[in-house]
Amino acid sequence: MSNRKDCLAAQRIARLLDENSFMELGSLVTARSTDFNLSQTQTPSDGVITGHGLIDGNLVFVYSQDASVLNGTIGEMHAKKIASVYDMAMKMGAPVIGFIDCAGIRLQESVDALDGFGQIYAKQAQASGVIPQICAVFGTCGGGLSVVPALCDFAFLEKEKGKMFVNSPNAIEGNRIDKCDTSAADFQSEETGVIDGVGTEDEIFAKIRSLVCMLPGNNQGDVYTEECTDDLNRACESMEGMRGDARYLLSEISDGHAFFETKEDFAKNMVTGFIKLNGMTVGAVANCTEIYDEEGNKKEEFEASLTAKGCNKAAEFVAFCDAFEIPVLSLTSVTGFKACKCSEKRLAKAMSKLTYAFASATVPKVNLVVGDAFGSASVIMNSKSIGADLVYAWPDVKVGMMDAKLAAGIMYEGEAASVIEQKAKEYDELQSNVLSAAGRGYIDLVLEPKDTRKYVVAAFEMLYTKRMDGPFKKHGTK
Repeated sequence: MSNRKDCLAAQRIARLLDENSFMELGSLVTARSTDFNLSQTQTPSDGVITGHGLIDGNLVFVYSQDASVLNGTIGEMHAKKIASVYDMAMKMGAPVIGFIDCAGIRLQESVDALDGFGQIYAKQAQASGVIPQICAVFGTCGGGLSVVPALCDFAFLEKEKGKMFVNSPNAIEGNRIDKCDTSAADFQSEETGVIDGVGTEDEIFAKIRSLVCMLPGNNQGDVYTEECTDDLNRACESMEGMRGDARYLLSEISDGHAFFETKEDFAKNMVTGFIKLNGMTVGAVANCTEIYDEEGNKKEEFEASLTAKGCNKAAEFVAFCDAFEIPVLSLTSVTGFKACKCSEKRLAKAMSKLTYAFASATVPKVNLVVGDAFGSASVIMNSKSIGADLVYAWPDVKVGMMDAKLAAGIMYEGEAASVIEQKAKEYDELQSNVLSAAGRGYIDLVLEPKDTRKYVVAAFEMLYTKRMDGPFKKHGTK
């Protein structure tokens, strides 16, 4: 039977869920096909264990592929079991968590197995924006199966045995696995934008448990997921000195310094993740120019510019938050766009996706300007112009069209250096000063960095009952 204690698929479920909370569904299902002597093969549970259980008391539905049964391949009944889990999860308004360890389509079942793939895709599309979808790749996830983690809201990859690919590394022209293992965890997490985290199985289980406890169970759930024991007026004394590291800033203002980062290895210059404010889950999107280690040493540094990868990462995250009524906080520190041939191919489209995501989101939106914010790049980052409900700024930041010296050089081209310097000073005072932007209503409040937490908490408390109705349309096109 599939619930035997030596079954790795069952053990994974037990390690994830609260003790003794798992209830298996469809344990007696076996393969229906008899082609190519399949009837003579033992197929307990048809290679996938399905059911429901609890994570810190929260209901979740789970499927876990069993690689010991026909290498975990997907056949007709295997796929129907996963589809059935999705149906039940959507009825109950609870997340679906999938563990992938699969050799792909079951060849003995051919078109029936292909139809099964399609059924899984269809259920994932139907559930998108209704319930959270989480998956972890613990073995092989190749070819058409790679669509499954890509359709999920959050995906994790085991760092040693987990392999994910569309085409195997050796099948890519000009490549071989010893040259570049495109199926490996580091490549997938850094390059594809699908993987949210990499680690051991136990590390991934811990991340999934933390994530489930932060998210509403469905798109009509409440974002107040726990009681806050942190001081709502707690001063954040070190904020100003660490303004370049958005991960630090978000951790500092969050209840108990809790911050769950998504896609942490992908487009590191754009940070996305979840924080807690007075017990409320808030999605965070932030520009990042520096990363520090635990000893306070600078590890990495980035330009204060938008990149195509960063825009796509942020746009996808904002869309998720909007679907599940999760408020969004943005930290803005950006002065332009990445300038290179590679970016030029993709940047405009990516910028449009981020602009659309922020502008169309109807959830509470607060923007905090923590660094210089210049040009249309700053407009894209959740400005009041595209729909932010409140915009706050720290007192020493610059907000305007561009750097004052550059602006003066353009406006007074050919003039003496002394003239350009004087005009740059005037431009800085009149056009780039944060108080000038505040005087025109583009900034609602200029606050001290140490007071950030209490003002942001108060902002989202006020915006909790926000309601918006836009023009009727089936859906947007971005």
